[in-house]
Amino acid sequence: MTRRRVLGILAVLGALGGTGYFLAAAPPSAPFDTAARADRPPRLRPDYGGIVFPPNIAPLNFIVGEPGDAFDVCFTTDSADPVHVRSRSPSIIIPPAEWRRLLRTPGRDLAIDVCVRSAEGQWTRFQTLTSHIAEEPIDRYLVYRRLRPMYSKYAVMGIFQRDLEGDAETPILRNSTFDGGCVHCHSFAPGDPSHLVLHVRGPHGMAAIIAHDGKVERKDLKTPFGSSPAAFSSWHPGGRILAFSVNKFIMQYHSVGEVRDIFDSGSAVAIYRLDDDRVTSTDALRQPDRNVSWPAWSADGKYLYYCDGPRLTKERYREALYDLKRIAYDAAADAWGKPETVLAARDTGLSILEPRPSPDGRWLLFLMCDYGSLPVYAASSDLYLLDLGTGRYTKMALNTNRAETYHGWSTNSRWIVFSSKRDDGVFQRPYFAYLDASGQDHKPFLLPQADPTFYDDHITMFTVPELLRSPVTVTERELAAAITGLAPENTPRPSFDPRIVPHGPDASPQGPYAAPESSYEDAHGN
Repeated sequence: MTRRRVLGILAVLGALGGTGYFLAAAPPSAPFDTAARADRPPRLRPDYGGIVFPPNIAPLNFIVGEPGDAFDVCFTTDSADPVHVRSRSPSIIIPPAEWRRLLRTPGRDLAIDVCVRSAEGQWTRFQTLTSHIAEEPIDRYLVYRRLRPMYSKYAVMGIFQRDLEGDAETPILRNSTFDGGCVHCHSFAPGDPSHLVLHVRGPHGMAAIIAHDGKVERKDLKTPFGSSPAAFSSWHPGGRILAFSVNKFIMQYHSVGEVRDIFDSGSAVAIYRLDDDRVTSTDALRQPDRNVSWPAWSADGKYLYYCDGPRLTKERYREALYDLKRIAYDAAADAWGKPETVLAARDTGLSILEPRPSPDGRWLLFLMCDYGSLPVYAASSDLYLLDLGTGRYTKMALNTNRAETYHGWSTNSRWIVFSSKRDDGVFQRPYFAYLDASGQDHKPFLLPQADPTFYDDHITMFTVPELLRSPVTVTERELAAAITGLAPENTPRPSFDPRIVPHGPDASPQGPYAAPESSYEDAHGN
């Protein structure tokens, strides 16, 4: 029996109904009133002190990073009886029923008091930690890709979904189900698991697997732009149009620091219209001297945001800085507007990447790093928030000196999730942060696990986290069958519209970015 399973059983057996106590090996209770007082807060791992967290999250189990042979942790709100977790181990596992009782009334503070007994029998009470239970819930399901931090061979990888109200993780698609290969770049219609696209390459060729309208299809989304398959994708809010990039990536290697880097030698953006099985684009999204990547639809579907940078030689890859742009699109008329510069790299001095508009249409979350188009290997990669009403942007407080990447929104626009290498510089872990009504982000917290030592010896990375309102229902068997059921040469390829779709004469709206090719600096100053 695994250690994690044992801990889970102990948590269930120790939850004494109505008492608010968890007993593990019958440790003594701490004399909270008379214990010696420390002049600092306790060290916790993960650090769940001082955070804002949703009222529907699983228990925030943690390890007390203080030496001792007995531990007593008291959780208190002003609307529920205290919950004590007592243990002879520094692992603090909160009974789920007691945790739900504490969170029953959101919008309140949660006080965390930690007492530790030394080997000499002396109890010490540390300063109280205070976190806050938000009123707004988070979407219940999180989807992510898990893979080992290797670049020579992706032997074990898959896309999984996690129920955030508990600790159940279920596979959506593992590469072992289709003879190995790579499964990557999944995306959903906003919060909607019924519209899924993911990309695969390996023994069965390269293809996009698209689940929609209760069916699963394999499609070859290669375009005349080059030999590369579809990569980064974004669903139009209507669920009938998929924007995607085609990127020709070349891996670079270094002898010190982060050993990997990515050079994009050629990229463009197109859209796939599901209703008429047609791929098309416009001149702004496919240019011979520019790289265009990271498409993302606005919440109302009227704009496509994207990143645009110079197409350089491999030797000059550190000079590649990308602008943030958008272009209006009329889905009914299949008409494009004129491209507009939302934020220019010449003004920020950094490369602007991965735009993600919020579902309420107010904000845009994006990354900036020193150079390039793929920030996952850049320690300089930080998250920024743009106010779409004013055009002003801020660097978020949650950043560290290690890479923050692959971010997404909850459907109520109050929670963001992102992958971060902040813990050790190697493993990407999923973090959540609360965004209040003014756009201020709060201290992020790590995805909780039933076993608080989980991350100590877990050797896979969590990438591309996406929040969903409900679970993915398409089965792993259906997805695997779509991958293996057709030979690469028989994979259906949508028709390609050879037209350079013209700009619509009045497609560009009025607003902060109304002037074609205007920048943030031109419009608003810094």
